[in-house]
Amino acid sequence: MKVLLVNGSPHREGCTHTALCEVSGALNQNGISTDIFWIGNRPISGCIACHRCTQLNHCALSDTVNEFLEIAGDYDGFVFGSPVHWGGASGAITSFLDRAFYADLNGGGQRFYLKPASAVLSARRAGTTAAWDQLNKYFGLMQMPIITSRYWNMVHGTTPDEVRQDLEGMQTMRILGHNMAYFLKCREMGDKIGVPAPPQEPFVFTNFIL
Repeated sequence: MKVLLVNGSPHREGCTHTALCEVSGALNQNGISTDIFWIGNRPISGCIACHRCTQLNHCALSDTVNEFLEIAGDYDGFVFGSPVHWGGASGAITSFLDRAFYADLNGGGQRFYLKPASAVLSARRAGTTAAWDQLNKYFGLMQMPIITSRYWNMVHGTTPDEVRQDLEGMQTMRILGHNMAYFLKCREMGDKIGVPAPPQEPFVFTNFIL
């Protein structure tokens, strides 16, 4: 089993990376392999609603979103990390998830279905809980079980060294990793003994305008 940790910060090895590494270490202790995917620091376009992903099963725009989609199906779980910008998740990770999840959903993919996910937030001071709520909404729509920790998944600091001094935040990251490993092992056991996946129904879309 393996988990992909997505670094949504413009800094490759900054505070968000430090938090993700702590989660990764806990997963590794439980025999779960991990990789970190950095979305980069180049501009990431938002979705342009061209709907070409319906035919392509990936995004029509070419950047790290499709690089992520190419490998996402090989992973059993995901952790998405973001710094807090203006009280919410970064614009880059927001555009990234908008397009990645929409392309999978629209294209009929199964890259994320029933795979556990978690959001990790890094901030100097405030905005972490609002950003955490924002990212969790993606997982709920994609039918991804949301993994939590003993506290909300956040760390505080302006540098990686300061983040490491946030002892409660670091502990929260480790517990998150252990919890995700536990869930993954439970799912693996369920698959082995033949617990069936839940039935799927075709989409029903309703509008407010008759």
